[in-house]
Amino acid sequence: MGASLPPKEANLFKLIVKSYETKQYKKGLKAADAILKKFPDHGETLSMKGLTLNCMDRKTEAYELVRLGVKNDVASHVCWHVYGLLYRSDREYREAIKCYRIALRKDSDNIEILRDLSLLQAQMRDLTGFVETRQQLLTLKPNHRMNWIGFAVAHHLNSNAAKAVEILEAYEGTLEDDYPPENERCEHSEMLLYKISLLEECGFLERAIEELRKKEPKIVDRLTYKEQEVSLLVKLECLEEGADIYKALLTMNPDNYRYYEGLQKCFGLYSEIGKYTSHEIDRLDALYKSLAKQYTWSSAVKRIPLDFLQGDNFREAALNYIKPLLTKGVPSLFSDLSPLYDHPGKADILEQLILELEHSIRMTGRYPDRTEKEPPPTFLWTLFFLAQHYDRRGQYDLALSKIDEAIQHTPTVIDLYSVKSQILKHAGDLVAAASLADEARCMDLADRYINSESVKRMLQADQVALAEKTAVLFTKDGDQHNNLHDMQCMWYELASGESYFRQGDLGRALKKFLAVEKHYADITEDQFDFHSYCLRKMTLRAYVEMLKFQDRLHSHAYFHKAAAGAIRCYLKLYDTPVESPVEEEDDTSKTPSQKKKMKKQRKAERAKKEAEEKNEESSASGISKSGKRHVKPVDLDPCGEKLLKTEDPLSEATKYLKLLQKNSPASLETHLLSFELNMRKQKTLLAFQAVKQLLKLDAENPDSHRCLMKFFHKVGSMPAPVTDAEKLVWTVLEAERPSISQLLDKTLSDANKILLAKHEDSLMHRVAVAEMLYTLDPTKKLEAVKLIEDSSNKVVTTNGALGPVLEWKLKDCFAVHKLLERVLGDQDAAMRWKVRCAEYFPYSTYFEGSRSSAVHNLLNNQDSKTPVNGNASHPEISQNSNSCISNGKLDAFKNLTI
Repeated sequence: MGASLPPKEANLFKLIVKSYETKQYKKGLKAADAILKKFPDHGETLSMKGLTLNCMDRKTEAYELVRLGVKNDVASHVCWHVYGLLYRSDREYREAIKCYRIALRKDSDNIEILRDLSLLQAQMRDLTGFVETRQQLLTLKPNHRMNWIGFAVAHHLNSNAAKAVEILEAYEGTLEDDYPPENERCEHSEMLLYKISLLEECGFLERAIEELRKKEPKIVDRLTYKEQEVSLLVKLECLEEGADIYKALLTMNPDNYRYYEGLQKCFGLYSEIGKYTSHEIDRLDALYKSLAKQYTWSSAVKRIPLDFLQGDNFREAALNYIKPLLTKGVPSLFSDLSPLYDHPGKADILEQLILELEHSIRMTGRYPDRTEKEPPPTFLWTLFFLAQHYDRRGQYDLALSKIDEAIQHTPTVIDLYSVKSQILKHAGDLVAAASLADEARCMDLADRYINSESVKRMLQADQVALAEKTAVLFTKDGDQHNNLHDMQCMWYELASGESYFRQGDLGRALKKFLAVEKHYADITEDQFDFHSYCLRKMTLRAYVEMLKFQDRLHSHAYFHKAAAGAIRCYLKLYDTPVESPVEEEDDTSKTPSQKKKMKKQRKAERAKKEAEEKNEESSASGISKSGKRHVKPVDLDPCGEKLLKTEDPLSEATKYLKLLQKNSPASLETHLLSFELNMRKQKTLLAFQAVKQLLKLDAENPDSHRCLMKFFHKVGSMPAPVTDAEKLVWTVLEAERPSISQLLDKTLSDANKILLAKHEDSLMHRVAVAEMLYTLDPTKKLEAVKLIEDSSNKVVTTNGALGPVLEWKLKDCFAVHKLLERVLGDQDAAMRWKVRCAEYFPYSTYFEGSRSSAVHNLLNNQDSKTPVNGNASHPEISQNSNSCISNGKLDAFKNLTI
């Protein structure tokens, strides 16, 4: 570096490099200017100056100088290395790799360039290149531990775990017998555990257990040692020995569910699907009874049997599990037991059991089989559980009566208001739910979780401005909105985006959805620093797990919601494009006063824009001692207006669709969106591919049926093919149609009738058939409407239910109303449906049910009544956001006696 310079300038060049490494950018810049004064065309100095300027956020100048440096000294590895570093800082990893490869042609044995290249190859998953680069590094520096480990990890990532084991064994052969020293014991222990996990992955189980026991004195992590040992023993069918180790592990942590699962495997009593014979259930029951005597303080040993016990045995075990927790007052009891509601019959047993307990405590103040009285809160938590139980079963009247009774019993318990808010949300009264959640928040202003729950309810009620004001109470001072974004608060951004979408504000909705997508891009970038850190610190097992997690990162539910939301926004934007306002300065039809007003408006807008630009410049003018600018991020498009001005919304949507197809191929929603998008793009074969995927995943789903009918109806109405491409598409469709069983020797109308016959009692199937009947023949509109209106809301039979549980779901009824109103265009039918659903869902504000807050607020306004917060009857809750005082309502405390 700097070899072509005289001694004085060469020393200055070394100072530039040192200043860059120590982040003394001003000092480095000064040294670079001193060299360039004498040698203005020196390529390496120009490149280093550009790299320094890049760290000072002067990117445009940086790129110009680095490119000039490369141009002046194209044979210098330093110039190309710096060019690669510049691209790497901007996350242009592929371009950076190209620059590093060119630099290696100039200096093939440069350790720094090879190391940087290996990091980028790991980041981009160029695993073949990663192996080659790591091998070259090991060849150049075989006495460096990190090079051995890096080479082994590279082979492991490249699906060659056996070779990785060989490399680690070769590395161990270079070590002394008394290795490691005391200060390196943890790192060496991690390397040994990683090697054993590799042997297990390769299937060398006996060799792995032998190696594990041989290296036991050198393994520091005793818990991981035992877990690894028992895992290998179970795989080797050494079940008795494995059972002993699991019992020892349970002594250390008797609430670890994985240990109980492993113990069941050792006794041959484990089932993935949770189905057991009566003999196996008896053996499991005996096993857990013996464990319960040994681990009396364990909660897991009492909870797990509830998953496999049946009938009276289940009832007895559930009773013994529930009673102490009700006495103790555990709010999460229902959440703990909620998975049991998916087991046939268990929900009815739980209902009967809890009702008996409630009746006994109400009448006598004690449990049925006890003589001593229970403390008063036991009755409260019994009502609390029952309210959640009835909410789960869709019996909202009963749920609200129980929670109201609990609030009257003890009006100071915050959880009661939160659960009442949840019940109202499920019942369809989102505004009242938001008010209740806000009241709960006001009762404890220091609780962040309750604050978040309140914000979530407000967003569900489309109260976005109020939700944002509430959310920022727990952010840092300053630009709170950006603070929420910086904290990667994705649940808030998703809920906010969905609310904006419902309100038709596509710009802001897109803004929120794309912000979530950016968070996932940032998470992907965040792994870069770990490629060198984990090899240095030897956290190899965690590193490999992290890379596997990153590879499936975009299959996470939050990303799926954000990408699907963005696609819907773009589809809606394509269907109803936003018209840009046109200024008609020379419009003679305007009066002089109107022209003057418009001129004033434009002047104010220009002044505002100039002020924003000036503010942005001034915020970027702060420079630290190191020379780096403190740039405060300014959102120049807070409303997402620029996003709405995209010329091709469908191509933007396609970007996110490809990510969904790659990472969420098992989701129906992915292929529904693919169908909608490709039908608009007139990509016939891609739309047909989406239809086939839908039929493969769930052929009986109403949406799959819709897409199938729409596709072949569209194809049937297309003109005869003219071009060779059109003829080829037509040939493919003709060849594929017989493979679809729904259309084999049938017309579309026949297929529609067959689906109706199969699912005559299903509301959503009837609606899908009605919609397709209208699509295939618009003259049959009245028949389609009649088909929907003839649907009956049947009562679901439940053994222990006190009231009827109706089959129809609220969100399905919303969809039906919108279909009648917008697709079929029958306003009378839509109104009849609304009146009908208002009876089924009396708390729904959408259907204006008789018990909804919308109707009650209207009556209250007519009667000039003052609403009272916290009253047992939820419709009287105030909808005014300002009605909440600083620490909740104090009315409840007036008659409180202690």
